Amino acid sequence: MTRIDDTFAKLKADGKKAFVAYLMAGDPDVETSLQVMKGMPGAGVDIIELGVPFTDPMADGPTIQLAGQRALEGGQTLQKTLDMAAEFRKENDTTPIVLMGYYNPIYNRGVAQFLEDAKAAGVDGLIVVDLPPEEDEELCIPAQEAGLNFIRLATPTTDDRRLPKVLTNTSGFVYYVSITGITGAAAAQAADVAPEVKRIKAATDLPVIVGFGVRTPETAQEIAGVADGTVVGSAIVDLIGKGEPVADILAFVEGLAAGAHRA
Repeated sequence: MTRIDDTFAKLKADGKKAFVAYLMAGDPDVETSLQVMKGMPGAGVDIIELGVPFTDPMADGPTIQLAGQRALEGGQTLQKTLDMAAEFRKENDTTPIVLMGYYNPIYNRGVAQFLEDAKAAGVDGLIVVDLPPEEDEELCIPAQEAGLNFIRLATPTTDDRRLPKVLTNTSGFVYYVSITGITGAAAAQAADVAPEVKRIKAATDLPVIVGFGVRTPETAQEIAGVADGTVVGSAIVDLIGKGEPVADILAFVEGLAAGAHRA
């Protein structure tokens, strides 16, 4: 059992849906992003997705691309991202941390060394968007063996023939991408999401969390109502990019979490 498994078990026992929040590590600087990260559990965040900045973020829209650029320009690295997780763990040993990013920085570090370091830093899971199931031997299986969940994305184009392959070796939860396209590109629609979540849940016992296109408490409630929870990223990152005070960012996050938890 990982912290992710424990979190979903507790939420289920409490009759609540999950709220997952994303932020880019090091955006606009380490100190600010760490303050936001540390404040997230108190604002109602159940699982934190910590973005690892990368120069070619193919799945991300302009908001998160710019966040990654700001972080990289400020000197953010994979090591500094792991250091953020370790610093967070000094005060919080229960909220799961999922690193979300791309394979290149991990490959550059070396898989075995990365997994050892991630585990030591208190990381619980990985979302690596450019490693398909055909490459499971590369990172997914070693990560599972190291005690880290490997979370896979399913999309509107993941048909019934492809879905079993996507679900193979997936653990923690399934991240359903509500739209066809990049992050922040369009608004998620519960009517479109509901049948897709039902189809995925018929093929797995894992929780299904829906992200991409959720920007308001109302949408968070609607989407969480047809899934096991929801993810918000771009809307939070947008406020950080605008230089809003940390207190205001966390107040916004609290509203989103309340929406998801009302579902």
